[in-house]
Amino acid sequence: MDIHQLRVFISVFKNKSFSKAAKELFLTQPTISEHIKTLEEELNCILFDRLGKIIIPTKEAEILYQNAQEIIEKLEELKDTLQKIKSKPSGNLHIAASSIPGTYILPKLISSFKNIYPEISIQIDISDSNSVIESIISGEILLGVVGTKLHKSKIEYLPFMDDELVIVSPNSIEESYIEPEEILKYPFITREEGSGTRKEMEKWLRQMGLDIQKLNIVCTLSSTDAVKEAIKNGLGISILSIHSIRDELEYKKIKIIRIKNYRMNRTFYIATHTMRTLPYVYKIFYEFLKEKAFSL
Repeated sequence: MDIHQLRVFISVFKNKSFSKAAKELFLTQPTISEHIKTLEEELNCILFDRLGKIIIPTKEAEILYQNAQEIIEKLEELKDTLQKIKSKPSGNLHIAASSIPGTYILPKLISSFKNIYPEISIQIDISDSNSVIESIISGEILLGVVGTKLHKSKIEYLPFMDDELVIVSPNSIEESYIEPEEILKYPFITREEGSGTRKEMEKWLRQMGLDIQKLNIVCTLSSTDAVKEAIKNGLGISILSIHSIRDELEYKKIKIIRIKNYRMNRTFYIATHTMRTLPYVYKIFYEFLKEKAFSL
């Protein structure tokens, strides 16, 4: 048994698929199958029951998975210990972020980070806040940045950046200020379920006394950029992060409508697992984000 075989096993167990594991690890499916077969022979047990294209982990696989994760983490801790004696930290960061911080905030910060730590490479998975938190809970990701607090156990949230949600409309709409209830009269474009922006938007609309079921929703889109394009083409209004529309405002492609006597403020958070220890390069990035918090 070697570490590479354990990494292959973990990927197959997590994905419940040989083909998905092969894609994730950039290996061929026969190679994945051979590693699992070798591991099963060495451990003298069946790890996965094959039911056609479906594979089901056995009880032995569940036990191995728990211990394999601990072994990999211990190895990473050992690498970290050795890393600390190097003059230039190096390694890979794999983090996750919801769409607004992942698209409009982190890239600028990462550019500054890379100027200080050029040997550290960073991969960001961008999805909705719910998916980011679930990936941290499952152990796939160690650190994430999200646009809303989800009430999940085992997650620690560190306030990171302020944001304001604003009503964004086509330039053809003349109003600059409206009463809260007037939102209901406009065609409305919304983000998908799970989006931090959508969760915060719904919270604020409820606080204004509005029934979100009465929104005149004409379209649901899965990205902020898609919502902006729909607004520019006159499809309707929406509520978006001020961070996401700076360029469009500068070039007057869209406009903001303010709600009288209301400001929809929120906070972005750095999310980590309460039971996981961040490896050395992750700690460096975490401390860097803390230092830059609320600076943009």
